[in-house]
Amino acid sequence: MKTSSKQEGPDDGVFRTTRMFPYPAQSVFAAFERPDLLSSWWGPSGFTSTFEIFEFRTGGRWKFVMRGPDGSKHANESVFLEVHAPSKLVIRHLSQPHFVLTVTLADHDGGTEITWSQAFEDKSVAFHIRHVVEPANEQNLDRLGAVLAA
Repeated sequence: MKTSSKQEGPDDGVFRTTRMFPYPAQSVFAAFERPDLLSSWWGPSGFTSTFEIFEFRTGGRWKFVMRGPDGSKHANESVFLEVHAPSKLVIRHLSQPHFVLTVTLADHDGGTEITWSQAFEDKSVAFHIRHVVEPANEQNLDRLGAVLAA
């Protein structure tokens, strides 16, 4: 099964991307729940992440520094609003820009359909950073696919 992707947004301040992976939902979910795997793919191409706090449970904190290919550092802090293995994950990004990321995993044709829905608190912010968010979300899922294939 090939991976395919469909993207929508952000007229309502929400970016939505759907992609198919030829792996079971539990394997895809493990790439989120295991910090060694998550840190290897989280972020756009060329970025690395160093986790300071990773409490993967409902109400747990997630604090990390993302480093860009240019050496820039981006502090991030989030809270896991919902963790339902292996089907759903909801993360509130507490750092600027504020958004809620909802990731759902559903069995589909022998693989998993992942839906990545990133709802920004401020629609105008979503509009102004669309040129960054849309390719970054695709790159994130590309990197996830590469980890799953390894």
